[in-house]
Amino acid sequence: MKKQWKKSGVLLLAAIMLMTGILSGCSGNKKQGETKELTVAINSETGSLDPAGMIALTYLAYSVTALDELLTFDENGEIEYRAAESYEVNEDSTVWTFHLRKNALWSDGTPVCAQDFLNTMIRALDPASGNGYANYLFPIENAEAIYNGEKDADSLGVEIPDDDTLVFHLSEPCAYFLDLLRLPVYTPSCAKYADEVGSGWDKDPASSVANGPFCLVEYVPEQYFVLEKNENYWNKDAVKLDRITYKFFDDQQSMASAYETGEVDVATALPSYVMELYEGKEDLVVTDTIATRYIYPNLEVEPLNDVRVREAITLAIDREELCSIVGADTEPAVNLVARYMKNKETGNYFVEESDSPFEENVERAQELLAEAGYPDGEDFPVLTYKYPSLEMDSDTAQVLKEQLKRNLNIDIELEAQELQVNYADRHAGDFELCRMNWTADFADPNTYLSMLLSNSTYNCSGIQDEAYDALVRASDSETDAGRRMELLHEAEQLAVGEQFYVIPLFAMKSCNLIRPEIKGITQIPASGALEYRYAYWEE
Repeated sequence: MKKQWKKSGVLLLAAIMLMTGILSGCSGNKKQGETKELTVAINSETGSLDPAGMIALTYLAYSVTALDELLTFDENGEIEYRAAESYEVNEDSTVWTFHLRKNALWSDGTPVCAQDFLNTMIRALDPASGNGYANYLFPIENAEAIYNGEKDADSLGVEIPDDDTLVFHLSEPCAYFLDLLRLPVYTPSCAKYADEVGSGWDKDPASSVANGPFCLVEYVPEQYFVLEKNENYWNKDAVKLDRITYKFFDDQQSMASAYETGEVDVATALPSYVMELYEGKEDLVVTDTIATRYIYPNLEVEPLNDVRVREAITLAIDREELCSIVGADTEPAVNLVARYMKNKETGNYFVEESDSPFEENVERAQELLAEAGYPDGEDFPVLTYKYPSLEMDSDTAQVLKEQLKRNLNIDIELEAQELQVNYADRHAGDFELCRMNWTADFADPNTYLSMLLSNSTYNCSGIQDEAYDALVRASDSETDAGRRMELLHEAEQLAVGEQFYVIPLFAMKSCNLIRPEIKGITQIPASGALEYRYAYWEE
């Protein structure tokens, strides 16, 4: 049935391609040099545009073109200064001082001040904001205590000597602190407008000002939002586009069809069958995504609170078979840390520098289930697997259901959800088994392993493991790069190969369609996502 459904999708897309002339070599809906507008297809609306609020796909699309972080790293690992023009750090790496650009302005013409960065941090540390990235502020003095309601916000270890200087006081050294600066909670929100999470300021063009290359001029819920060039941007001469429109689509097939008909110029993360249809064509751009698709088992639900059950489910999944059905853009994964994340010190993939956490073994899985009191699946309760109603996730769910029945004789009930509902249920801990996908936010394994910490705001499944916490915490302040990687490998082995807190499924490549006339699109090294801030149409 799944293969037949995919075949239908291929046939439909091929028919559209023929009608629009794509197969005969025609270009897209815009002639070269005719426009300075770019239209991008993205998944359905999720979350806010507030860096201190509920972060999901919509914010991630918006922020890379509208907001400047203090600094970031380019593809060569070199610092690229954005909102900041320089920084210094003390000898023990606990005091970090950043000097902001004096010519940096918000899109309304007002100066970008240190207070704007602090504004985001303070609002994100209010648990009511629902920001999953708040725990990445915890290296700052008193941040965790503020989040837990134990101290007042004015005790946060952030000092503002003047409008152009931002000083972070850390509780202890943090080896990856500069990498954290690209996260939403370290991004500015204009104190003049950004009052509280959920007030609506973030999607109102009158108050949603930007300090990056583009700013919001229109937002139509569930349809699209429009960004226009920020004429007050400090680096505006390097910005060639006048406008970027992001259109929301409910499914990947609709995104691919929109590209074929000329409705959009860029469509990312498309179904794998698009790779076959566009093989050899310039439109097709396949990129490595630094992401892992996996399952969260809720440890507060019986019998998932039994490590033997979690291990049995993990070992019973045939990932090669799964990927062969889901698509050519997937690759079996047994790690939580993304397959394509590199160790910055060695240049090698992190996951290849250690033994695999586990090996699939159906016979052993059956033994474990019997040891847990469910021989041949007898008396095992029907668990519900919640997942977004996207094509890849729907196909994955069907395969998992069939494999677990075949290999363990257990039944799982499938519950497809709108993406936003799936996020909300997961954050609330309202699930038994839940699909999870994590694309790296910064170029360090900690972006994955920190989510399983007992105090992590992304720990939705009730993990409380002092031994694991100690390993990750030790890696935070370890200054020897080799030893630090050893600690992170130990932590992953414990979480994934001994306690089975997560069930890895597969790594991914991103199948993208981009008009060949569009140049200057780059790939963000930390996540693999595409960035359009300096894109242009070739004349």
